[in-house]
Amino acid sequence: MSTVEVHIAERAKKFRDEPITNLHSFIDLNLLEECFGALNKKGAAGVDGQSWEGYNEVREERMPNLLAQFKSGSYRAPLIRRTYIPKGDGKRRPLGLPTLEDKLMQRAVTKVLTPIYEQEFYPTSYGFRPGKSQHQALEMLFKEVSFKGKYYIIDADMSNYFGSINHGVLREFLDLRINDGVIRKMIDKWLKAGVLEDGQVSYPEEGTPQGGVISPLLSNIYLHYVLDEWFNEAIQPRLKAESKLIRFADDFLLLFNSKEEAKRVMEVLPKRLGKYGLTLHPEKTKLVEVNNGDGKGGQTFDFLGFTHYMGKSRKGRSILNRKTSKKKLKSSLHRTNDWIRNNRHKPVADLIGELNRKLQGHYSYYGITFNGRSLLHYHHKVRRLLYKWMNRRGGKTPMNWDKFQTILNHYPLKQPRIVHSYL
Repeated sequence: MSTVEVHIAERAKKFRDEPITNLHSFIDLNLLEECFGALNKKGAAGVDGQSWEGYNEVREERMPNLLAQFKSGSYRAPLIRRTYIPKGDGKRRPLGLPTLEDKLMQRAVTKVLTPIYEQEFYPTSYGFRPGKSQHQALEMLFKEVSFKGKYYIIDADMSNYFGSINHGVLREFLDLRINDGVIRKMIDKWLKAGVLEDGQVSYPEEGTPQGGVISPLLSNIYLHYVLDEWFNEAIQPRLKAESKLIRFADDFLLLFNSKEEAKRVMEVLPKRLGKYGLTLHPEKTKLVEVNNGDGKGGQTFDFLGFTHYMGKSRKGRSILNRKTSKKKLKSSLHRTNDWIRNNRHKPVADLIGELNRKLQGHYSYYGITFNGRSLLHYHHKVRRLLYKWMNRRGGKTPMNWDKFQTILNHYPLKQPRIVHSYL
């Protein structure tokens, strides 16, 4: 943590039950420079078309003016350009693209708010927090099911969470900890910012645009009070058996030792979320029993890109296993197929070198204990795709498998490996 973040965290601890004031004074040119350096240099431009490289050339002139507008309250949030990215189920997810200066200010505000909410958030909230990751959430899940017998799991799926956040309720939650008028005005401007899509401008009355730098923090704040605090402070004290909430952004599981208590919470959960404008997907939300008594043959569920199921350890103990979910595997292979097809014209060394970096990225996430077979399957499929598209590079004589293997002997594909081992 930087000196600024440490100072804010100490103030947040000292005034734990009071809203914090005068936070905007921590945002100065030094902080903006730091935040600018942390922005994605290849990120898509907003409505003004400004790139990171282009802004870098004029930042010494633009940043002081930007800071002055922020401090005086004259800054106006520009339109957010909306685009769409494909989801694994064939649907598309909306993605908001702020301008570069908007990203810069959002990152600066996020940087001064994060130390405050790190004092508030529960340890089992893993999404978009410093020092937290999906793999930590997966490790917690593995331990709670395998070693503590939490076999009854509410696998929750919220419909359009980011687009359903109630602005009025969010402001009430922010009132509990943030009482800096300059920063609160900025957040209001971002919430009210118009969205440009296909030449048309709309002004959403609820939700935060996915893609905004500050959106993950605001969404975590909202679910902290709506879900995390409610479950930990209101529900768990009423339960006789152990339970656990594991959440990554809007993706969460509720784990129970008691089936009856899991059913009771399953009944009240939609009512609690509905009170704050959130809805559970009726078909995707379900109560899962992962252990049917003999440690095998229970139900499966997907979480953070993996399908989880009960199996046996080498010592014969019932433990939670996981493998790459079919949806994620299919999506990864589809993207890899498109990439090889579009880049097959490159020299073999460059083609395989770049492909190896993509393979390493896949292994870095999915290379987890018990998932070795899925990694081998993925590697095998990628090798077949490479052979297919290298045979479509042009030329009169098709490449046979032996010649392809000779090429791989000179430029080998990166082999799969377990990166995250929990045993």
